[in-house]
Amino acid sequence: RSRTCSRPLLLPLPIVVFAPLSESNMPNVRRATVEDMFSMQHCNLNCLPENYQHKYYLYHAMSWPQLLHIAETPSGKAVGYVLAKIDDEEPASKIEAPHGHITSISVLRTYRKLGLASQLMRASERSMVENFDAGFCSLHVRQSNEAAKHLYQVTLGFRRHSVDEGYYADGEDAHYMKMELSPGMFPPPHRQSLEPLNLPT
Repeated sequence: RSRTCSRPLLLPLPIVVFAPLSESNMPNVRRATVEDMFSMQHCNLNCLPENYQHKYYLYHAMSWPQLLHIAETPSGKAVGYVLAKIDDEEPASKIEAPHGHITSISVLRTYRKLGLASQLMRASERSMVENFDAGFCSLHVRQSNEAAKHLYQVTLGFRRHSVDEGYYADGEDAHYMKMELSPGMFPPPHRQSLEPLNLPT
């Protein structure tokens, strides 16, 4: 008696091809406003395990509005952001310059490898220098995030300063990185200034 083996029918998976972006639909990096906070939070939730309440975004927007930037397509879709601040956790001495800190940065997966993360970082760093005379910029990055460490160290010029053990909620260590800032890093044509925001009442 012959016996047949029932095997599931395997169908080929569909291949998704993303059309290359042209100059006309490339995202643009601009300074964020309070109205962008929900879009920034949505982007964060789609990309990162470290998430924040909406009021934390508003706190940044009202305290350091010059430092927040967003990457946006011509159609108005937010595809990346940088959330930054002037670090107020360490008391500065009379001779110590203030310094900026990158709270969070992310770019949607389908818009990566376009240089948007570097543009966002540079825009925020420029604002740190021009508006607050920041002497350096710092950030934390997961020890296992090799792609981010390459961006920060190789592309942007950060150096590892220390390792903060158990920094993240899941217990993973963080590399604490710093990069010196100076006005000469950001040549003209213009000096960014504080722009008024329509804050919620």
